[in-house]
Amino acid sequence: MQMRLRTIITILLLTATLIAAHPDNITVSGVVRDSITHEPISFATVMLKGTDRGTLTDENGKYTITTALRWDSIEASSMGYATKKLPAKKGKKIKINFDLHSTGVLLNTVIAKPKKEHYTKKNNPAVAFMEKIRSTQNLGNPRRKPDYNYNKYERITLAINNYQFNDSAKGGFDKKFAFIKEYIDSSALTGVPILNVALREKVSDVHYRREPESEKEYVKGLRQAGMDDFLDQESMKTFYEDVMREVDVYNNDINILQNRFVSPLSRIAPDFYKFYLSDTVYIDSVRCVELTFVPRNAASFGFTGRFFVPLGDSTMFIKKIVMHVPHDINLNFINNMLISQDYEQMPDGTRLKTKDDMIMEASIIPGMPEMYARRNTVYTGHDFEHLSDQSIFERGQKQIYAQEVYARDTLFWNENRTAKIAHGENSMETMIKRMRSVPIYYWAEKALKTFTSGYITTGNPSKFDIGPLTSTFSTNSIEGFRLRAGGMTTAALSPRWFARGYIARGFRDHKWKYSGELEYSFRDKRHHSREFPVHSLRFTQLYDMDMLGQNFTLNNQDNMFMSAKRMEDIQMTYHRVSKLEYTLEMENNFTIKAKLQSERQEPTRFMQFIDGMGNSFPHYTMNSATVELRYAPGEKFYQMRSGRIPINFDAPVFTLSHTWAPKGMFGNPFALSSTEASFSKRFWFSAFGFMDVFLKGGHVWTRSPYPNLLIPNANLSYFIQIESFSCLNPMEFINDSYAQWDLTYWANGAILNYIPVLKKLKLREAIFFRGLYGHLSHRNRPWENPSLFAFPSDAHTQLMSSTPYMEAGIGVDNVFKVLRIDYTWRLTYRDNPQACRGGLRFMFHFTF
Repeated sequence: MQMRLRTIITILLLTATLIAAHPDNITVSGVVRDSITHEPISFATVMLKGTDRGTLTDENGKYTITTALRWDSIEASSMGYATKKLPAKKGKKIKINFDLHSTGVLLNTVIAKPKKEHYTKKNNPAVAFMEKIRSTQNLGNPRRKPDYNYNKYERITLAINNYQFNDSAKGGFDKKFAFIKEYIDSSALTGVPILNVALREKVSDVHYRREPESEKEYVKGLRQAGMDDFLDQESMKTFYEDVMREVDVYNNDINILQNRFVSPLSRIAPDFYKFYLSDTVYIDSVRCVELTFVPRNAASFGFTGRFFVPLGDSTMFIKKIVMHVPHDINLNFINNMLISQDYEQMPDGTRLKTKDDMIMEASIIPGMPEMYARRNTVYTGHDFEHLSDQSIFERGQKQIYAQEVYARDTLFWNENRTAKIAHGENSMETMIKRMRSVPIYYWAEKALKTFTSGYITTGNPSKFDIGPLTSTFSTNSIEGFRLRAGGMTTAALSPRWFARGYIARGFRDHKWKYSGELEYSFRDKRHHSREFPVHSLRFTQLYDMDMLGQNFTLNNQDNMFMSAKRMEDIQMTYHRVSKLEYTLEMENNFTIKAKLQSERQEPTRFMQFIDGMGNSFPHYTMNSATVELRYAPGEKFYQMRSGRIPINFDAPVFTLSHTWAPKGMFGNPFALSSTEASFSKRFWFSAFGFMDVFLKGGHVWTRSPYPNLLIPNANLSYFIQIESFSCLNPMEFINDSYAQWDLTYWANGAILNYIPVLKKLKLREAIFFRGLYGHLSHRNRPWENPSLFAFPSDAHTQLMSSTPYMEAGIGVDNVFKVLRIDYTWRLTYRDNPQACRGGLRFMFHFTF
């Protein structure tokens, strides 16, 4: 299961230890309709009189309000209709429908009447109004100037929504957490009580230079607190900021929730949205034209909302933006979302964003408490001065951190916090400290920390972590049942010297395996040695199994979840490895690795080293040097103790590696000179989904034995593995030249969203096509070169013809919101011995 899902489940399970739900709230819901046509009225205002609680109807005229406050009546109003008030009713769940009487509205020369709609974009003044906004967008763009600077304050809050505390409890669960009531705040969206569980505050200066174009954010202060503070904080900050990105409606696509939404100012907006000139209203004493927009298909990735443009403004300056996601959108977990932006206009027409507020209500797991998330951003200090020190633009990272960024005191935050903070938000550290004094919460957090990280900590702070737990036991054809125990030191023991290792034993082969690693970091680390950026020297000594043609990117070979396989896996050897690695990761995500390695391969009963003259060898040795270059500009990932999981796949990733081992040097019986290169990236198609592209190729320049040739990754498990083939067998093809591709198109419900029954299930389509074209030259064919080891007969290795190996399939994603089910067809070489012609594969992953 992906780390993003595990992380969010962890936070939810921790919050569940606090819930003693007592339904004191009243929920009022219903629909607002036209009294004559009974058509639903979108974006009508519904208010509970006697309170400040209210909401807007969705595109289907539906509304829901939850409150614990007393109210005497409910009122519905909309432009073009007479306001209607109805008395209050009794009950916990109340349904009140409104039928409003039409009055008709004159807006300049546009008359909006609530008749049964026959919408058209042709000769539509509202569409023309939107296109004029789009055509004049560059007139007010502050980045049209040579330099642009501003101060930014951002606060991201995660909370339990509609949190109810039983103040009358005399014992038990509520009594243990009686102090919680001191930290309850109110939702900025609905006003219901919320309990904050995680907080991120950031103060920074943003600097933009047009030529050569560059934008950098100098982060002066970071404050992080909450139930997730035992997770990797830098990764969590990256995850939150990626999910809740700043919104720019002037872009064609709006990238939030790790999806692409069609902007209401996109090139395709007239075909994707319906536009209405609906009203003139006053915003900060300025009379504005209100432009309303709704998606033509409510299940697609778009918004409902309104632009407010000053009446008569030739620059079409947008003073305020309010956007929601439709209730029927094919979007997971999100029940409600509001995006609100405020702008100011300079005398020369330049628009300055002053506020960007995003609020979400989400249900991650049925039966668990609803979550509330808010990103509140305030922009001040706008200027267009040229920075005297331009060196900041030469830094590799987009975000540059002050040395004391995590050590800011209360005075700093009081002086730099430009948005009012509630008591519960500001007291997060105190609340969490008190919660951890309660044993039930303390041990729940300990258990979930182990579940999330895969390691058991041994102190506070932990100097040695035990794990990974996912490799504690597994099975394979050579070892049978296998047990493994290991661990790693942390920066609490030494910020520069690190060690890790394990021991393992197979119950069938009765052999002990081990790995030991010693690493020196040239940079001080906060937690562990793999933290970005790595600059280290690492020595490893290893004796273990080598699964030829099964080198997976995100999982260990002995991961317990990989043990269930569609066929017996016998393409394995024992290998002893001694290696010295130097790694240099730069701020711009450019990485250089250099490795010296001595590897000794030892046979198993299935994999023998027998040359063409019948000679059997007990082992063979390969001493080599490898240089690898990797460049991934803009890459975002979740940092784990032993690896990294991509937060998104938007960044292009380029790799180039070369391995060199001259024959005769240090006893090498064969030479090896091998080059490989790869490229991967996600390409978005706006409302029409995206495609993940992976390309790879390589060539062996020398005569080399089969374990050192290019063996494509075969996935024998029932779980989907990236960069591997689901229907290929290990060592079915061995090449010394190859080109590989993997293309997966995710349609995001482009078809299923239009099928009435399936639409409600929010299923999404996936179509994939992957293949390999390879060649084995005459110099590396064992039957033509007796000095080479013969291919193992049990592998049934085939010589690839002019036809590539190909497989394709279709997948249904978003099953129960976390499951992807694929069916894969093998398209070529279907008659090869033991060929897998097709089958089902699965993946658990978190996606909005």
